[in-house]
Amino acid sequence: MKVTSVEKKEKSTVELTIQVEADAFEAAIQKVYLKNRGKINVPGFRKGKAPRKIIEGMYGASVFYEDAIHDAYPAAYEQAVKEQGLDDVGYPKMEIVEVGKEGFTFKALVSVRPEAKLGEYLGITAPKEEPKVTEKDIDEELKPYIDRATRLVSVKRKAKKGDTAVIDFEGFDNGTPFEGGKGENYDLKLGAGMFVPGFEEQVIGMKAGEEKDIDITFPEDYHADLAGKAVVFHVKVNEVKESQAPEVDDEFAKDVSEFETLADFRKDLGDKLLERKKAQAQNDFESAVIEQLVEGMECEIPDGMVEVQLDRLMDDYAMRLQSQGIRVEDYMSMMGMTPEMMRASARPAALKQVQTELALTAVVKAENIEVSEEEYEAEIAKLAEQYNMPAEQVKAVIPADSLKSDLSLRKASELVLSQAKAGKAKKAAKKEEKDDEKPKRSRAKKKTEEPAEE
Repeated sequence: MKVTSVEKKEKSTVELTIQVEADAFEAAIQKVYLKNRGKINVPGFRKGKAPRKIIEGMYGASVFYEDAIHDAYPAAYEQAVKEQGLDDVGYPKMEIVEVGKEGFTFKALVSVRPEAKLGEYLGITAPKEEPKVTEKDIDEELKPYIDRATRLVSVKRKAKKGDTAVIDFEGFDNGTPFEGGKGENYDLKLGAGMFVPGFEEQVIGMKAGEEKDIDITFPEDYHADLAGKAVVFHVKVNEVKESQAPEVDDEFAKDVSEFETLADFRKDLGDKLLERKKAQAQNDFESAVIEQLVEGMECEIPDGMVEVQLDRLMDDYAMRLQSQGIRVEDYMSMMGMTPEMMRASARPAALKQVQTELALTAVVKAENIEVSEEEYEAEIAKLAEQYNMPAEQVKAVIPADSLKSDLSLRKASELVLSQAKAGKAKKAAKKEEKDDEKPKRSRAKKKTEEPAEE
């Protein structure tokens, strides 16, 4: 192997021209011949016994070139990158320049680790929320407990929106029952939109014991045999049920919590909510600080580096789906996605991860951050406990250099965050936006009041 030229290109890439000489190419051709001769039929020879010269005479001297090049270039590339002292961080782009008996020459576009120039990284000011909990917030926290304690109770009146009607139904297409159109004692939540459009609206107003025919036209995008068809459903209401919420008092608090009074229960809900809001505010603050760190960085990131990180993200996601018993192919089918669409949606996250790593690596260099053996051993012990593995086995699985690099990035992140300053958070909405919402709320209120007035 011989590197004949080295040329720096844009976006932290270097183009190498690499020559694989005759002896190395010949060895690769012979290897490919021995591997493939059993698949080639040559008249007059038993399968797999035809000499290489005979095969080359029949199919041409270059018959094994393509496979030989694929066999030889990875080692040549790796040797060339090492010889040039390049920190390869992506997938190379290859181009064959010349090939013949004397060997072959190819160009390789290498993605190299870029140098990041930091902006401000100590004393970054980022917005931070000052969390508050209102009585309305606590009401929302209380709502799931109320919903779980809510019961359906039979009522003797006409069904209205929000009720559950227990119905028997059967659908007819030109007088003939159709498949899947029949049900008995079916709990239909009126207004939930779970049935064909127009069905629930016509059940509203019916009472227990009442029967009637309902005319329905299926949507055009319904499944083929019924799409766009006008059908008749015969419906009988067996029972009407309404949701009855419990009295929210001290007895309720005793039933759904460990507290004796509603006041104590509400206080506990508020305290826990405040802690969650504080944790979220801290997470948002830290994210904003790191985002500013990245935005202040100057760095030309090679596309190949992002592609490698994107592959890692895809592999991690596939493993998470597999742990839930879902194949990636099935998931994409359910979501109407192609592999290209899935990668495109994950690309911004991959780019952000690469940017963050480069920025923190620059902080490590600027601050001369090092990881001591004590810190390394402490992390090994922590991982061993976490995964219930012997420490030596953890060391065998995770390369020391990789773990120490991760620890140094963590220390850099902790340093940047510890020096960051919290500023006032921006308000969620401008006054003009709030003013614009007022007429909408008035119209909505009027609409809800109109049926009651009728």
